[in-house]
Amino acid sequence: MFVTVTKSDVGVRVGLVGAGGVARRHAGTLAAMPEVELVGVVDPDATRAADLAAEVGTTPAADVDGLLARGLDAAWVCVPPAAHGEPERRLAAAGVHLFVEKPLGLDVALAEDVRDEVRAAGVATAVGHHWRSSAVVARARQLLAGRNVRLVVATWLDRVPPVPWWSQRAASGGQVVEQAVHVLDVARLLAGEVVAVHAVVDAAPPAGGDVDSATAGTLLFASGAVGTVAATCRLGWKHRAGVEVYADDLAVTITEDKLEVRDPEGTWSVEVDPAVARGAADRSFVDHLLGRPGPGTVVDYDEALRTHRLACALADAAASGATIRLDG
Repeated sequence: MFVTVTKSDVGVRVGLVGAGGVARRHAGTLAAMPEVELVGVVDPDATRAADLAAEVGTTPAADVDGLLARGLDAAWVCVPPAAHGEPERRLAAAGVHLFVEKPLGLDVALAEDVRDEVRAAGVATAVGHHWRSSAVVARARQLLAGRNVRLVVATWLDRVPPVPWWSQRAASGGQVVEQAVHVLDVARLLAGEVVAVHAVVDAAPPAGGDVDSATAGTLLFASGAVGTVAATCRLGWKHRAGVEVYADDLAVTITEDKLEVRDPEGTWSVEVDPAVARGAADRSFVDHLLGRPGPGTVVDYDEALRTHRLACALADAAASGATIRLDG
């Protein structure tokens, strides 16, 4: 699905929904693309919207309808988890292509409703699983091709992010849904679909919040491989976020900035700048809309929904104590 070029010197007219830290990162990348014209920013915090708009050479809009009135080809929806749903529906109904930041919402039901409306509208989509645009993930896929994965270990060991909504379950969905979804997406990419999950938690919340302090989960893959996921937000620093994959005579560890490999020949590693993958995710969606190949991977809404279901299943398993089965 390609956009209609509305000006001879601009390929894609883009609006920004949200003006927080992630939106600022995307805005900076988009503003540097000659094919992109940023036509406005909307955010419930009018001052924040005005500040970001000024930084990237555009102006704020009062609301999504005001943004639509300026004539959009695409929108980057960068809102907290609890705010997803209505912006995507309104934009898709107007024929606007969507780049949506993860997670897709607080639960599966809302995301499935949005998926249905996006499909009906026929707009192109991408979701911000930028790890898939990383050179280290691509190299890991090459190394694992044709091998039987036996074990996956996914971790997100971090602090509470400095935004007030994050530690509130009703606003963020909790750490597995909001953060560890990145490493769960990589686990799916490298080892295939998960068919059953179980999880336990340390439910004592961080100060001022009600999210779990730590989660330990188990994964059963359709292939027969097994896995674990471990997450905590009770550190004072980001300690580790990554995925370890073990196949016969091969150990691969992926983080945002490094690939470490050990095989019978020895050990080697590759380091990358994580900003490259983040930028490639934006660049690739713009290129996709213009009908040309991009440097990264476009993860569409349907594919991201599969990972969102997995993250939500782990959260549900932790809350219920039950093993939850998924369609593999």
